[in-house]
Amino acid sequence: MTSSAPPGLARLNAVDDRDAAAMLRAVCASRAWGAAVAAGRPYATVGELFDAADAAMAGLTAADLAEAMAAHPPIGRPAPGDAASAREQSGVRDAERAELLELNLAYQERHGHVFLICATGRTGEEMLAALRERIHHDADTERDIVRTELGKINRIRLTRLAETLTETPAETRAETRAETLEAPRAPAEGER
Repeated sequence: MTSSAPPGLARLNAVDDRDAAAMLRAVCASRAWGAAVAAGRPYATVGELFDAADAAMAGLTAADLAEAMAAHPPIGRPAPGDAASAREQSGVRDAERAELLELNLAYQERHGHVFLICATGRTGEEMLAALRERIHHDADTERDIVRTELGKINRIRLTRLAETLTETPAETRAETRAETLEAPRAPAEGER
């Protein structure tokens, strides 16, 4: 690995397997994908990370894809508290939300899963047009499109992960424990 690796990539390379899996699960909820990407560490460049992510995506089974899709909220209704989905769906206007949700339900009834599209940089109208077209696809065609769209989403999220120096889950747990241990306790009744 080179010393010029972005801070988040350096962190991903350095953490233990458990923390790497947690970091990667925030990118893609497929455990098989996360395990495959984690197993390829260390990565010298973001390009190497992308190559591993793409190879892992190509190897996902239908069940693995379903696991990944289950973590994505419907277009037009970002998950509460999920900054990534809110950011990615920022192109949806309030006026488009109702139709997106209605069509998403029809799509979900036909295909058995949420409509998945890389929303970053797309307007609500563009997503509506794609949804109107894709709702009529057969299962195999749609699964191929979903795999491609999920790969795009993963690359965007991996870029953010690689560029950002974030705490690992273990560091967050350790800090929470330390804060609990170090926090001054309130005086008990009668103490002053």
